[in-house]
Amino acid sequence: MQTVVYLHGFASSPSSKKAAIFRSPLEERGVRYLVPDLNVPDFQHLTLTAMLERMAETIRSVPDDGALYLVGSSMGAAVALHFYDRYRQTPEGSRVTKLVLLAPGFDFMDNRDRTIGEGWRERWEAQGSWPFYNYAQSREVPVHYGLIKDLAHYDSYAVTLDIPVLIYHGTEDAVVHPDQSHRFAELYKGQVTLHWVDSDHELLTATEQILEGMYAFFDLDGLPHSPDVSAHKER
Repeated sequence: MQTVVYLHGFASSPSSKKAAIFRSPLEERGVRYLVPDLNVPDFQHLTLTAMLERMAETIRSVPDDGALYLVGSSMGAAVALHFYDRYRQTPEGSRVTKLVLLAPGFDFMDNRDRTIGEGWRERWEAQGSWPFYNYAQSREVPVHYGLIKDLAHYDSYAVTLDIPVLIYHGTEDAVVHPDQSHRFAELYKGQVTLHWVDSDHELLTATEQILEGMYAFFDLDGLPHSPDVSAHKER
């Protein structure tokens, strides 16, 4: 049985819109579909390292009865990538055979430079935390500076990658600059297929195209449904 683990983005949750949109079409094709909560230990104190540990726990809970794929959105894409890089020689990581990365946030620091502006890191460190709007909680929540210190140990452009990767990135993305996906695809030409779509960071207007791509990438039969893409801001 094939398994897809969907990884939601920063300030999102397992109830994100894309996670819900993809569930029925994939499950109807016999896919086991999981969406772990990556807000670990909670959103205020999350780290990428803790997210990777959550991924290992999730995979250990899945029967080893077929191929296992990761689909990551925004920061969840970075989780998918670094999980494979750090865990690929473990029993959990070695089960991952393909990655689908949606508007991948390869460089968290660059994204903050663009969205917050100059001096954000110094201000965040001095304050000890920085408020971010959490879409699952519908309010601003302070995130500790430990996230930044933890992220300093990860470089998305220096990973070991020896499995196929499919990327979808919106040309109108104002949250994660498309240059990040272009740079990554150039560095890993042998493994990466990059598709540009006419959409923004949420990619809600491109879900049918993404589903079609996943069906082919995961060797699934059938045509995509017409998903409901009503307004929702979780990544």
